[in-house]
Amino acid sequence: MVKIANIELGEFPLLLAPMEDVSDPPFRKVCKANGADLMYTEFISSEGLIRDAAKSVQKLDIFDYERPIGIQIFGSDIESMREAAIVSSQAGPDLIDINYGCPVKNVACKGAGAALLRDVPKMVKMTEEIVKATNLPVTVKTRLGWDEDTKYIVETAERLQDIGIQALSIHGRTRVQMYKGEADWTLIAEVKNNPRMKIPIFGNGDIDSPQKALEYKNKYGVDGIMIGRASIGYPWIFNEIKHYMATGEMLPGPTLEERVEVCRQHFTHSLEWKGDKLGIFEMRRHYTNYFRGLPHFKPLRMRLVQSEDIQEIYDTLEEIAQTMSYAELES
Repeated sequence: MVKIANIELGEFPLLLAPMEDVSDPPFRKVCKANGADLMYTEFISSEGLIRDAAKSVQKLDIFDYERPIGIQIFGSDIESMREAAIVSSQAGPDLIDINYGCPVKNVACKGAGAALLRDVPKMVKMTEEIVKATNLPVTVKTRLGWDEDTKYIVETAERLQDIGIQALSIHGRTRVQMYKGEADWTLIAEVKNNPRMKIPIFGNGDIDSPQKALEYKNKYGVDGIMIGRASIGYPWIFNEIKHYMATGEMLPGPTLEERVEVCRQHFTHSLEWKGDKLGIFEMRRHYTNYFRGLPHFKPLRMRLVQSEDIQEIYDTLEEIAQTMSYAELES
């Protein structure tokens, strides 16, 4: 049984990665329904939280059906991060997660996210202050290092554990790599196999199939896997991995009707949480992923992303289900 503090996650938990503009409550709901064991909010700016910025505060919305769930925060100022941890704790999550891995320019170049990999002492001090500021378990998501010359993750993991974090998720790339090249799990395994480490270690990067999930579990010995991009438009991946690990057999992929139904549910949740205008707009990024490989989909996709009428969108989804055969989907 893998546990973060007293939170039981099962024998080999699958985590939904926190993804900006993706891991909102509507998306988390369909992932939870399809097997995600632990989920996180989109990352939330510490400065936005302590200034009560509407967008940041809205990201604190969590629901009982999502549990266990963590709120992830990021920032460059230690005091602001400490205050943000207090605000986040008051929202009632099961844990607080710190983002030391985001590589995007407008985060890292402001000294937050993966930028802390260039200043490990500051990372450790910031983490220590957050651990002291909340009575919730604190976890960290990070990368191997800033670049090839700063892969200090083994030592960094020890130092973070020593000041009280309860779990560590590691993306197998440096910040300089962004999302290019192949994720290197050998250092993740080195962290996990370090006899000093007692907390759960979760691996992240390039897991896009049940076969690869089982291979990496066996090869690298991690306590669980965090899945990000492979779940976008395909929340079924969590249950598919679980089934394959339990039986050695692949579940059949979702039918076109099932794809449409989950997309419809996602859209409905989006409307409920964000309101009609924003719910319609922010759902547009997901349609291509739900129907990836569907031939002749472009005209229907254009209708979905251009329409501002809720009923027209529902009607278009129904048309997809009624007029196109799953058998036409390309592998």
